[in-house]
Amino acid sequence: MKTNLSYKVPKTLMNKGTGFLHGYTHTLNPYTGCAFGCSYCYVRQMPVSLFRKEDWGSWVDVKQEASRVFAKELQRALAKGKVTLFMSSSTDPYQPAEYKECITRSLLEIMVQYPPDFVLVQTRSPLVTRDIDLLQQLGDRVRVSMTVETDLDDMRKHFSPTAPPIAGRLRALEQLRDARIPTQVAIAPVLPSSEQFAAILRPLVQRVCIDDYFMGDGSEGKRTRRLGMESLYQQVGMEHWYHPDAYQTVVQRMKDHFDEDEIWISQAGFEP
Repeated sequence: MKTNLSYKVPKTLMNKGTGFLHGYTHTLNPYTGCAFGCSYCYVRQMPVSLFRKEDWGSWVDVKQEASRVFAKELQRALAKGKVTLFMSSSTDPYQPAEYKECITRSLLEIMVQYPPDFVLVQTRSPLVTRDIDLLQQLGDRVRVSMTVETDLDDMRKHFSPTAPPIAGRLRALEQLRDARIPTQVAIAPVLPSSEQFAAILRPLVQRVCIDDYFMGDGSEGKRTRRLGMESLYQQVGMEHWYHPDAYQTVVQRMKDHFDEDEIWISQAGFEP
């Protein structure tokens, strides 16, 4: 699918953390829309997508001059008190447009200049490793949360064919580990995976967050049901993985390789 880029100067970058992300003072989205277009993305059912009347994944708005707007907002917010940022809640900050546009990098540069109390960088893209130099400067104020929903790339291709391959994400985790960047794996949403998944992740991270549609889409799974996700599981004979208890299978497998305090469930794993 071709992604059409448009360019807009935003009036604001920082939005108040609400709902699932109420533990954060603000959310931060360098782009509107997301080229990865994952089939299960809850944003498909949100106004930003529904009112657009274009296929999710086919359009992205680039927020020009974002760093200028953000610098003013961040300084104002820091003057008032604690600032915790979730980047990003409705887009991937390292989607393909970022290679050229560098909006996310420009925002990290502002954070290095005016450090927030904490920022979580949520992505599924190996491009995050490009910014290791900035992430290192943020020290323990940052955590990179890398989405790895499964260790099976055929499942990745079935549910999110334009998202980065699993092998690339695992290599990125290795680079982040070697650079001593605080990192977690987000198995979110839970997709069918193998019994080897935990052993693959063990050398790469000390923190795993597990989430599914029923806990994590903000509506007890209703948004995801409207997307027709169950049929995608049926197509590969994996409908038993589309169940409120399926995540427990992953939890039990992780417990064979991770300590209890290294395994986080749903919202708790994304908190500052």
